[in-house]
Formats: sequence, C-alpha cells, structure tokens
Amino acid sequence: MGESAKWVVNASPLICLGKLGHLDWLNQLASDIVIPVGVAGEIFTGPADDPARLWLKTDAAALVCAVGPVGEDMKAWDLGSGESEVLAWARGHRGYTAIIDDRAARRCADVLNIPVCGTLGILLRAKRAGLCPKLMPLLEYASRVGLYLSPVLRKEVLRLAGE
Repeated sequence: MGESAKWVVNASPLICLGKLGHLDWLNQLASDIVIPVGVAGEIFTGPADDPARLWLKTDAAALVCAVGPVGEDMKAWDLGSGESEVLAWARGHRGYTAIIDDRAARRCADVLNIPVCGTLGILLRAKRAGLCPKLMPLLEYASRVGLYLSPVLRKEVLRLAGE
C-alpha cells in the first residue's frame, strides 16, 4: 500500500489507467480506495474486454461499495451517477479525495470544497513515487486511448514531472 491517501475513484481514471496497464498503481499510491456502485455500473456497461471492467470483476470487487443519498445541492449540477456518487462519498467521508476528470464534476467539487485529483495527478504521483521512469510516453499513450490533454496542460504536467 501507499501513503495514507484515501481515494474515491470515478470511471474515466479507472478506464484510462486500465488501458495504460497501471491499475495496480492505485493500491501502491493510496492506502484506501473506494469505487462507488454507480461507477462500477458505468464500467460494466463498457466492452467485455475492458481492463477496468475485468479488474473490477476480480481484483477490485471488494472495493465497490454503495454510496448514500446524493445531496440536492449536488444533484443541481446534473452530473452523471458515477460523478455524483464519487463526490457524495468524498464529501461524506473526511479525508477522501475524489479522483475525477470530468470538468463539471471538478467545478462542483471546488464549489463544495471537496478535494480532487485526476488521472494526470495519479500519473504525476506515480512518477514521483518511482513507479514509472518517464511520464511522456504514458501521456502520449493516454492521449491515444482517449484522455484529452490540451497542449498547455501537457506541457505543465511534463514540467511538474521534471521532463
């Protein structure tokens, strides 16, 4: 296990890390990981051979848990069920960070003072923890498998990674 980080993870970071072949980094970087039922449901509707789906059915099945009701203030943002459940869990469980990429969900988290990190933040943490020697090849592959990176964001991430 990793540091004392506690994460509640949304579908897109799981799907991206799965395609990169690095779902194992979650357990290496965080001491506690939660995947809301709504997030698992979204992933299970995807392709049968999706690495995140296969991981959730096997290694990560015990990480999936039900989330209580989503507050009305959060419902007003009209986010997807996965994003809403991730934010509801992080809001209701002190010390958890929402691992989420969706821009609207990140704005909601900011307004509600919920700590967030995205897929890029996980990749940076992995680099700093010595789990990957170079971030650039991962960013290139992540872009090819569906993670949108603006040129400005890509440049900033590489700067933060010392590359």
